[in-house]
Amino acid sequence: MFQDTEKENIIELKNIGQSYDGGQNWIIKDFNMLIENKPGQGQFICILGVSGCGKSTILRYIAGLQKPTEGEVFLNGKPRTEQDRIGMVFQKYSSLPWMTVLENVALGLKFKGVPRKEREEKAREIIKTVGLAGHEEKYAQYPTLSGGQLQRVAIARSLMVNPQILLMDEPFGALDINTRLRMQNMLKDIWAEIHPTIIFVTHDISEAVYLADEIFIMKSTPSKIIHRLHVDLPLVRNRAVKRDPRFIEMVHDIEDKMINLHKEAAISYR
Repeated sequence: MFQDTEKENIIELKNIGQSYDGGQNWIIKDFNMLIENKPGQGQFICILGVSGCGKSTILRYIAGLQKPTEGEVFLNGKPRTEQDRIGMVFQKYSSLPWMTVLENVALGLKFKGVPRKEREEKAREIIKTVGLAGHEEKYAQYPTLSGGQLQRVAIARSLMVNPQILLMDEPFGALDINTRLRMQNMLKDIWAEIHPTIIFVTHDISEAVYLADEIFIMKSTPSKIIHRLHVDLPLVRNRAVKRDPRFIEMVHDIEDKMINLHKEAAISYR
């Protein structure tokens, strides 16, 4: 889904292909994705798709954790380089348990050579933003911190690395339902305060509709975006929006699209 635009592009994947056998089989082929920059607002993109369609791989390209076999990744209109730092939050807790919350969050700036006083001041600001003020000196490990708190540490660390882009790969999948709901609201608050571009992979359709202002739906073999849906709900949302007829309608519409995708994938597999 490549398209020309007069706006500055914050993220662009152009003609991406991924093969693990020298080009005999392509997991991803001619994949294009464009996300425009929206200063002062940011974007919240959720990616849905059948298992194995490459959702996580797309995030890894953007984060610089994996290079595609072919094609290019652009950040802010320029080819991605190893110097471009973008944090990524995974489902599995990724904090370093032998370090405190403050040390974990400030780690990226430490690697950049930022003086200790400056990096800790910035880290404390982000820690406050994610609702962990008062936990700075605790070790980032379970059960000292809960699962939700450990994910807050990971989010804070990612925002310290690059507050403009936040990549999240099913970050709430392992949390209980109440913690998951609180984390969803916290993420909406972060988006409203800092205005990053968030790309969020999930299998939960209701979560995607609640969080996103745009939803991408991917198919597999080879992977590509087949639907790009604008979520025409108020940007400021709370639990009441989940009872809005438009919210329910969108969830059902996406469910239908996903069921059709699974049917097509099953037919293709046979």
